[in-house]
Amino acid sequence: MTTYSAPVSNLSGKTIRILLADDHELVRDGIRARLQRFDMLEVVGEATNGAEAIELAAALLPDVILMDISMPVKNGLEAAAEIKARFPRTAILVLSIYDNPEYVHGVVQSGARGYILKDISAGEMITAITSVANGGYYFSAAVGPTLVGGNTACAVEDPYGLTDRERQVLKAVAQGQPNKEIAKRLGISVRTVESHRLNLREKVGSKNAAQLYKVAQELGLLA
Repeated sequence: MTTYSAPVSNLSGKTIRILLADDHELVRDGIRARLQRFDMLEVVGEATNGAEAIELAAALLPDVILMDISMPVKNGLEAAAEIKARFPRTAILVLSIYDNPEYVHGVVQSGARGYILKDISAGEMITAITSVANGGYYFSAAVGPTLVGGNTACAVEDPYGLTDRERQVLKAVAQGQPNKEIAKRLGISVRTVESHRLNLREKVGSKNAAQLYKVAQELGLLA
């Protein structure tokens, strides 16, 4: 178990404080090397098992925990569930070599905000981290379809009666974009985005971003 306290300079906004949890030192070294290239990211600690991850989450209160599933003492799903219950402001992003549907669904049920595979690019990893840190969700393209039954996403008839604008907002929400970014990209106000999100929840009967992600997959918006 390693902790770091040295501050990292940030030239592009608020620093995202990250805890790494993986029982393989080589993996942690590689991830840390990737993240240290970005001023807005700071690795504040490293855990070698689920129990240490919980302990460091309490001590450091990181913004994001990048967590492996298969770890000794406590696995990643057990640790994620406990951390989510005790420290709801900390976003958990699971990093795994497995795209098994059981793992993906377990991650969602544990309260984690995303699931990425260890062979993703550095760019996608940074996107995933910033997405969950900003309150969104992020699932690698390879595992996203398992949330809707394991089928490849494709265009289907819309049973919810969504408008074109609502579909645009739904896609952005599913990709983990915060309201401010959605508003900027679509050329509308943040208040309007919030209104569209409320309408979406009412139309599709979903109350959280994970469920909206499933709907976006069903409609083929993330293909």
